[in-house]
Amino acid sequence: MPPVLVLARITLVEASRRRLLLALGVLTLVVIAFTAWGFSKIPDIRRGDPGAPPISPVEVKLIASQLLTLVMFMFSGVLALSAVLVSAASISGEAESGVLLSLLARPLSRAEVLLGKALGHAAVVIFYAAAGVALELLVVRLAVGYTPPHPTALFGFLAAEAVVMVVLTITLSTRLSGMTGGVIALGAYFAVWLGGVVGAIGAAFNNDAITNVGAASRLLLPADGLWRGALWSLEPSSVLAAAQAAGRDSSANPFFASAPPPVAYDLWCVFWVAVVVGLALWSFARREI
Repeated sequence: MPPVLVLARITLVEASRRRLLLALGVLTLVVIAFTAWGFSKIPDIRRGDPGAPPISPVEVKLIASQLLTLVMFMFSGVLALSAVLVSAASISGEAESGVLLSLLARPLSRAEVLLGKALGHAAVVIFYAAAGVALELLVVRLAVGYTPPHPTALFGFLAAEAVVMVVLTITLSTRLSGMTGGVIALGAYFAVWLGGVVGAIGAAFNNDAITNVGAASRLLLPADGLWRGALWSLEPSSVLAAAQAAGRDSSANPFFASAPPPVAYDLWCVFWVAVVVGLALWSFARREI
């Protein structure tokens, strides 16, 4: 097996043994159970008078779709936090503890060490994303019979967002301590999300200067652009049609996306990851251990 894959497997095993990930997994299961209870109560909603008949099945699914969007927004933030926590000290922490010296004493290059750790951490967050999305969609399906129109795309966008955060955090870890790099990565994540909201408001009011703020933030860090793709994958066709009929004001909604990211943006995300990984390799190669 190539050294990169060996290191990736070791990193994956080490990460799975952390109490932090165990606690995060237990908390995720608790939240999913709580949301399952909440979704199961949607069919019991009545209009005003307690004696009125329940809402229609179409309305049940519509409410479920919007509630699921909020749940996935929360999960997106937790996923980004998880990506940062598992990879923040991947280089700096082991450099300070001396573990990297023992690794590099073997016939391993610095590039193999960094790529192996990046692949291992990416595998952790991708697995977490897959498990979280699958369980949440399953409980929603069982509770109200609703499934979003593009579940595979939903997982793909969320997993890609997590990988972006892993790559950014590991790059910061080649020069900064785990805590400092983690704070910067999370700050950047929330900053670009806010930039995306500002850009959407600018688009709604035809303000090019404000719109360009959102566009630039999504290019600098693709996390928010990928989250917009996840939003689109959650929206049923009836909501998309209603938004089109509503006009431009719907674009200012931070929890709505009328279309997936264009192919050019998807290619930009791949290019961004490649460039940042290259920057991490360059930075790590010049760091004193």
